[in-house]
Amino acid sequence: MHHYAIMEKKRKRKIILWAVVVAAVLALFFTYIPFSVLNSMVDRHVDFEQVWSAAEYGIAARAFSVTTRDGLRISAHEVAADDPKAVIVCLSGIHNPSVAAFFGHARLFRERGYASVLVEMRAHGASEGNLICLGYKEHLDVRAVVDWIGAQPTYRNVPIVACGLSMGGASAIIATGKIAAIDGLVSLSAYSSWQDVFVEGMSVQAPALLARIVKPFSILAASIRFGVNGWRLSPKKEIAKLGRRPALLMHSRGDSQVPFANLERLRQRAPAHVETFVREGDLHFLTEHFTEPEKDAEYAQALLGFLERHFPGGK
Repeated sequence: MHHYAIMEKKRKRKIILWAVVVAAVLALFFTYIPFSVLNSMVDRHVDFEQVWSAAEYGIAARAFSVTTRDGLRISAHEVAADDPKAVIVCLSGIHNPSVAAFFGHARLFRERGYASVLVEMRAHGASEGNLICLGYKEHLDVRAVVDWIGAQPTYRNVPIVACGLSMGGASAIIATGKIAAIDGLVSLSAYSSWQDVFVEGMSVQAPALLARIVKPFSILAASIRFGVNGWRLSPKKEIAKLGRRPALLMHSRGDSQVPFANLERLRQRAPAHVETFVREGDLHFLTEHFTEPEKDAEYAQALLGFLERHFPGGK
C-alpha cells in the first residue's frame, strides 16, 4: 500500500511537470505571434519618399529640434501666427505620411489665428531613433515640444492643443492624459490600444478565438519590447484623464486600418463632454483632401468649429 502511494505521488508530479512544460511552450508560442508582428512594424527608421514644404503652401516655417528625456533629438517645424489663439501640435501616423503633410492644416489654422508646431516623432524623418513605439513613448516627444512652447515668450499663457492622425492620434491622447499643460485634444482615426487594433487585425486572418487568446500576450510583447507597463498605458486609459479639457474624436465608420470600434471604446472611457465627428466610408485620413483640407468644407469646419468654440482667444 505504501509503495502504491509513492508511485501515485510520482505520477501526479509528472503530470504537474508536463502541464507546466506545456503551459510554458504555449505561452512562448502565443507571445511569439505578437512579437513577430510587432517587430516587423516597429524595428525601423522611416525615411519618407514624399515630404511637403511650407513654401508649397505659401507660409513660412521655422525648423527647430528638441531633446527628449530619454535622449532623442526630435525635429519640428513652427508655423507662427500673430497673437495666436492657441498652438496646435500636429503628429502623424506610424509609417506615413510625414508630418509635413499637415502644412495644409497649418495654413488653415494660421488663417484663423492659430499657430502650429509639426512634430516628426521618434524614428521618423529627421528625428532620431530606430524604434517606433506605437504611442508608448512618443508622449516623451510631445512633452519635449510642449516644454519648448512653454519657454517661448510668444506663447506665454497661450493654450496648447494636441492633434494627431492614426498612431499620432493615439500618441496625442496618451500625451494629453500625461501632460497637464496640454489644454485640448483632436484625434483623427486613433486606436484605443495597440492590443485592440492588433486583435482586430489578427481576427481578419485567424479564428477569433485564437485572437482573443493571444490578446494578453500582445500586451506582454509590447511591455517587453518598449520597457513599459502595457496593461496600464493605452489611449483608452489616458483619455479618462481629460478632466474638463475639450476633445474632438474623429473617425470614419468604414475605416479598414483602425476599425470604428476603436472610436467607440475611446468614447466609452472619455468624459461625457467629449465631441465626435464621424464620416461614412473608409477614410482613414478622414478626408480625400488631407494635404489641402480647405477643399473639404465639412471636415475643415469640424476642426475649425471645435477650435473656435473652445479656444477663441482674447483671454
